[in-house]
Amino acid sequence: MTDFRWKSCAVMAAALLTWPAASPALAAGRLDGLWQMDGYGVAVAVHDGRLRTYETTRISCRPWFTATRAGGGAHGGVRFTGDGIPELTVRPAAAGRARLTVAGSTGSRGLLPIARLPEACGRTTPADPLSTFDVFWQTFAENYPFFRQHGVDWDAVRESHRRLVRPDSSDDELFGVLRSMIEPLQDAHTAVVADDTHRYFGKRAGTPDRAAVEERALEVTDAQLPDTLRTWARGAIAYADLPDRVGYLRISRFAGYTDDDDYAQDAAALDEALDEILTPARTTGAKALRGLILDLRLNRGGSDALGLRIAARLTDRAYLAYRKRARNDPDDPSGRTRPVPVPVRPGPGPRFTGPIAVLTGNLTVSAGETFTQALLARRPAPVRIGQATQGVFSDIMPRTLPNGWEFALPNEEFSTAGGRTFDVTGIPPTIACPVFTPAELDAGADTALRIARDLLTGGTSGPHGHSPGTTLRR
Repeated sequence: MTDFRWKSCAVMAAALLTWPAASPALAAGRLDGLWQMDGYGVAVAVHDGRLRTYETTRISCRPWFTATRAGGGAHGGVRFTGDGIPELTVRPAAAGRARLTVAGSTGSRGLLPIARLPEACGRTTPADPLSTFDVFWQTFAENYPFFRQHGVDWDAVRESHRRLVRPDSSDDELFGVLRSMIEPLQDAHTAVVADDTHRYFGKRAGTPDRAAVEERALEVTDAQLPDTLRTWARGAIAYADLPDRVGYLRISRFAGYTDDDDYAQDAAALDEALDEILTPARTTGAKALRGLILDLRLNRGGSDALGLRIAARLTDRAYLAYRKRARNDPDDPSGRTRPVPVPVRPGPGPRFTGPIAVLTGNLTVSAGETFTQALLARRPAPVRIGQATQGVFSDIMPRTLPNGWEFALPNEEFSTAGGRTFDVTGIPPTIACPVFTPAELDAGADTALRIARDLLTGGTSGPHGHSPGTTLRR
């Protein structure tokens, strides 16, 4: 998942309602015109070097953000930038269509030409509690793909909750209703935020509080590592050489590697770290690493594209990371866009292609999960140790309600080459064991790390009370 926030922009829509459709402009090699994103509930207007977007449902239309042309892109595309948003690239596609890519995200989004903006863009949606409820419910109804997996009847949710909202409902009352609507989804990519004291972020039942676990977990794990542990990217990346030529690489997030919230700068910082970690001495020759432990147990997500940059340094052959598709039928939760393949291609510089053990847990979230999925088809396949991941893979759809509150939901699926998805359930471990449980933390134990070391060394890393029965080989 790419965890970014796009700022809303106060843009007048009425003058754009009768713009010509985009397809004639495309025939002339331009991208000016009106578009509807295939899935995602977004209308896009491109005109005179500016790109304007609108959050849309059947009952609402809200101006979102504006971006300005920043130059040309690959394959006849045009790049757009704006305050507080990632760089966007729009390029022509077949049959008079276009595609949009977002820096830091993977894959691309289809743009379909339209003759005019949706009718709702010509009026203002009231900001009263009932209208706010309706837009909230409608946005989930048109875009959320996982009601069936969670056993939630969304129509029944409307029936039971709308009667709780009055025209004069207080903020406390309205927030409580919206929160109670999405709590049963137990989805870490759902949220509603009214203010600093009215904030709800979903999570799967049984997930520990990250703030209560993280500091102690790092202390316990670091106590098992040499004093030579180094960090990069503002502490998000840590590496140490363990005995018996095993490397330990911890990635705590795929964002915030630099002071500026910028994908290009984060990517440069990541590449610099990988160049210092995956050196020729560690990747080739008689003294190269015999195995690498990737610790993602505390990974809180970020940019999926940064995960692919790491996967590219762990393979010498191209393969499919996953396929992405989005819900695109407002009436049918099973309706999807055509899957977009996302590959892993060998990256420049030294690459480690030997055995890998990946440590995961229920605090492995979002881009931490898409990175784990991007390693499944690697050869040799990694062994996964610990617990299932959280079960949220999609980019987040950030939205704004008529009363100014913010909320979020997912609308995408990431599937394997065989069509399997891990949404809701998470990616299961190959070897299950405790991960940062109270008993483990109290004992100063890290079973997952010890199992990984035994597997990668054939049991030579010392007596850890585990007999793996196998050794990972190249």
